[in-house]
Amino acid sequence: MPSHQQAKPTRIRRMRTRGWRAGTARIVDRSSRYGNPWRIEGSVLICPDGTTQQLDFPTAARKEASARYRAWLDGDGPDTYTVGCKTFDRRRVLAGLPRLQSRDLACTCSLPTKGEPDYCHATVLLELAALPERTST
Repeated sequence: MPSHQQAKPTRIRRMRTRGWRAGTARIVDRSSRYGNPWRIEGSVLICPDGTTQQLDFPTAARKEASARYRAWLDGDGPDTYTVGCKTFDRRRVLAGLPRLQSRDLACTCSLPTKGEPDYCHATVLLELAALPERTST
């Protein structure tokens, strides 16, 4: 690859082990402004209002959580969700998209095996951050 071309940004897995560093990647897990208010535990989707949905497989739960995050960023539902003491604000996520442009993103979700789709909200953010109409100020 010529030196003037940058590699396409990717998602990396944020580790919570001693000494792990994100390097130049942006952390987008639930501790950040970019976190997904939908959570999964096994094959259970936990919605921001506390309701749950049992799905057939963990992959289906991940896919659903990712799809709901995308729909939320596209305008579905309220601007904010409060889960415990954390408030997730769609306007803040969208305003921060330019900060993610051309950056690798780090989330605690497991990485997919080769050939599998990546059902993680960080993948949604990578796609949105690459759209000029979403990141122009």
